[in-house]
Amino acid sequence: MPTVWNALGASPWRFLTSSWPWRSYAYLISSVPVATLTLACVAAASAIGVLTAPIIVGLLILGSVPVLGVPIGKVERLRLRLLGRTVPTPHAPMPAGSSLRDRMDHWRRERASLRAFGYGVVLGLFLLPINAAAATISLTLLVVTLISPILAAADQVSLGPWVLDSPAEALPFALIGGPIIFVITSYAVTLLAAAESELAKALLGPREDELRRNIAVLRRSRLDLVDAFETERQRIERHLHDGVQQRLVGLTMTLGLAELDLPEGESRRLVVKAHAEAEAALADLREAVRGIHPRVLVDHGLEAAVREVADRSPLPVTVSLALSERLPAPIEAAAYFVVSEGLANVAKHASARHCEVEGWVRDGRLVVSVTDDGIGAANPAAGTGLTGLVTRLDALGGTLDLSSPPGGPTRLRMECPCRLED
Repeated sequence: MPTVWNALGASPWRFLTSSWPWRSYAYLISSVPVATLTLACVAAASAIGVLTAPIIVGLLILGSVPVLGVPIGKVERLRLRLLGRTVPTPHAPMPAGSSLRDRMDHWRRERASLRAFGYGVVLGLFLLPINAAAATISLTLLVVTLISPILAAADQVSLGPWVLDSPAEALPFALIGGPIIFVITSYAVTLLAAAESELAKALLGPREDELRRNIAVLRRSRLDLVDAFETERQRIERHLHDGVQQRLVGLTMTLGLAELDLPEGESRRLVVKAHAEAEAALADLREAVRGIHPRVLVDHGLEAAVREVADRSPLPVTVSLALSERLPAPIEAAAYFVVSEGLANVAKHASARHCEVEGWVRDGRLVVSVTDDGIGAANPAAGTGLTGLVTRLDALGGTLDLSSPPGGPTRLRMECPCRLED
């Protein structure tokens, strides 16, 4: 997105015929009510705090005055969009369901709130008169110059050293002086707005440590979502395994006994058919349960689970995993589903004769790759089911890459830290 500095660096004709001068006027003029309201709120809160200080409540109010920096910063970051500046919030995300008191305590302790509060004070005490004067003088001078012929028809007009007594004298002045004043005021007002936007960005934007903290909080929340998803998968797996699957087992046994007791005929043929359908449904359910949450992964680890899914593949698969210890459950689950999805895609689309699964740990990171000798030219956007895996790995701090030149080979490679970040 272009910013006010990009506009100033463009050609004069392009700048002067664009909306940037008027956006700069809007930025400066809008600061007047914002700064006035900010000063009024700060003065009112401070006065109430001082007056009520003897009853302790005032001390709490005075201590909470910096919290005013939160709405000040939010409004100022919105105003910066007039100049093409997008400033991310420096405040740390609050947990869902946090009470107003918890939020107030958190904002009161944050340095970002204090910086925004300081900017609000600077805006009200120093920038307000500068912005008001610059915008008022520039617009007044420009408007008066342009309409000077109309004004001169009614009365004498004085513009600095020039005194205009008639519309005939004012018309050349308006035609020549108007464009010159427009150029000068446009650049002056835009430069002032651009300089203030730099100050606002410096005080209202996040510091490097705040960015790292916010990223860590966001990643932690995404890990919590992954954990919740895994918990739900386990619940569904238990329900299907211990409930629905057992009922189907009982149904197949009952149909098997009925098949033995019935004489030859149409009734026995229908029972035999129902028995076969029930056994097929049971097999499908077991496959679905295995895909939802493989029990072998929980009980025996990633290597055993990968070998099991490789054994079920319709083409030969060589497995070579060098893992000395168990990894955290979310990481093992992510690696398992990468391998499972990769082998499924190879069987469906690659026209391959052989596939190889490799895995190792290097520099504290797990690397797993699935390579086939198929036709290549795989398109990750063509419904390969990898999108969810990319999101899962991103939450764990990992990556998923697909290399598939035409003619092959195709390699699906994941890399992920072996430890979850706190």
